[in-house]
Amino acid sequence: MSTVTRQPANVTIRRRGLSARHIHFIALGSAIGTGLFYGSAGAIQAAGPSVLLVYLLGGTVVYFMLRALGEMAVRMPVTGSFAEYTRLHLGRWPGYITGWMYAFEMVIVCLADLTAISIYMRFWFPDTDQWIWVAATLAIVGAANLASVRYFGEMEFLFTIIKVGAVVAMIVGGAAILAFGLGDASQTGVSNLWNDGGFFPNGAGGMISAFILVLFAFGGTEIIGVAGTEADDPGKAIPKAVNTVPARILIFYVGAISVILALNPWRTITGEESPFVQIFSTLGVNWAAALLNIVVITAALSAINADIFGAGRVLTGLAKQGLAPRRMSVINRQGVPVFTTAVLLGVLVTGIVLNALLPERVFEIVASLATFATIYVWLMVLLAHVASRRRMSPQEVAELRFPVPFWPYGQYFSIAFILFTFGIMVWLPQYHLALGVGVGFLILMTVAYHVSGRPRIR
Repeated sequence: MSTVTRQPANVTIRRRGLSARHIHFIALGSAIGTGLFYGSAGAIQAAGPSVLLVYLLGGTVVYFMLRALGEMAVRMPVTGSFAEYTRLHLGRWPGYITGWMYAFEMVIVCLADLTAISIYMRFWFPDTDQWIWVAATLAIVGAANLASVRYFGEMEFLFTIIKVGAVVAMIVGGAAILAFGLGDASQTGVSNLWNDGGFFPNGAGGMISAFILVLFAFGGTEIIGVAGTEADDPGKAIPKAVNTVPARILIFYVGAISVILALNPWRTITGEESPFVQIFSTLGVNWAAALLNIVVITAALSAINADIFGAGRVLTGLAKQGLAPRRMSVINRQGVPVFTTAVLLGVLVTGIVLNALLPERVFEIVASLATFATIYVWLMVLLAHVASRRRMSPQEVAELRFPVPFWPYGQYFSIAFILFTFGIMVWLPQYHLALGVGVGFLILMTVAYHVSGRPRIR
């Protein structure tokens, strides 16, 4: 029999609190965040119109990673999600590193989102210091995460409705502008996809260099696995959420970016404001630009809210296995790990300091740092899934309720793509800092693992 057909005694099934509706909208909202609304500008500048291919390739990897996570989560929804699956199938140290790397990823992504909010606020308050908006945002999301799990789900439900509605409206509005020739007709048109230097204006190297920012945009989608363990019925909620991924990628990334590129020549998308806001600012529709700015701020708030939620739950799972301080395993009657959440919020105070000291470079730095952590976690999810399959008997494979498609080719493609992305970070000098910090974090946590005696804790 497989070692995963029964639940280990020290694995805790999580207290339920989220309905299928919550999980579906958390999954939907996880695809729409700062990486799309703001980070897409840097990806467009690097690759030009060929960035659309990068989003398709990255989206394919995300889909196979989430299907792998979904298969394991439906089979055994446990505290700690992928960190626990990694521990079970790859070993204690990989599980420990994966959990802490995910927490590191979420903190870094939160810093990026906090920074993005402060940049968005320049639209109305160009002379106000960025750190003030970072502090105000932390107060809002801190209160949300210290409330009950169901309250968190309702907030994400509301945030997602706003984000999805805005992107759909932008796509429809952009299509209308193109169809009826509104605005400056000399600047708009599908021909923008090839007029200025062709579809690959910066060559293959430019397209490859965009991989980092594109994968950053997809970071956080793995929260489906974490939130799924909070569902009232994980067996139904998780497959429904994961199966929407291809449509979400095509609509919200490829569709939205295609409209942006058709409305504005790619060289004019500078990153000084969200490309979504820039479209309407350029066309002189100021009220629409202001409304979209509210939406992108909502998107960033949603992302921070979800990231703190995900990191807190994974660290709680690690603590239950003796891989994090025991106090982090404590949850209150509402299912909230108060101590862990408070620690995460305390760490995020560094965002106030960074935005006070390095307001112009914070987003670029933290985005590259987050990408290293993101793809490392994805890699471990995929490797844990491959290991779990190898331990199963043919009968157990046949009994899977949510098996991955195209096994094993999709998994091997995704693993190879992630390894290639690490190679890009070695190749391009601007990502050496992120690579060094990521490797340094791995070494630091490995030393802490052995010094603390955690290999001997059972």
